[in-house]
Amino acid sequence: MDLEGVRDDDHVVALYRERGLWGGIAKSNFAGLRFRAPVYRTLRELAMSYFEHYYNLRAERTLRSYSMPVNLARLDNIGWMTSEEDVWCVPEALIAARHYVLFPDKVARALPRLDRRSYEAGMHGWVRH
Repeated sequence: MDLEGVRDDDHVVALYRERGLWGGIAKSNFAGLRFRAPVYRTLRELAMSYFEHYYNLRAERTLRSYSMPVNLARLDNIGWMTSEEDVWCVPEALIAARHYVLFPDKVARALPRLDRRSYEAGMHGWVRH
């Protein structure tokens, strides 16, 4: 699943289901954008669990939409997992997936910036590139 932000990078979450509930595994330099236990009834609930932790270096809350699951197995015939070449087909598939807006633009425009303590906690382990 693709999590799409504004003025920020997208994040990709590997989805899994247990007992009909969604969970996610993700790698990020931001502490709050990682693992989620399978307790979410819908993909929207799972995506919203990332909202408070999804912000940019200006402390702006940036998460805006999430995609339907993308089955990357359809790309296995090109060896994308082991290729030493760029595999642009993967991000292209994620971008092309249907996305759902999490809330109206009017709500997004009124979002407060993240408070300093939450910002610093989320930056724990952050690696500057």
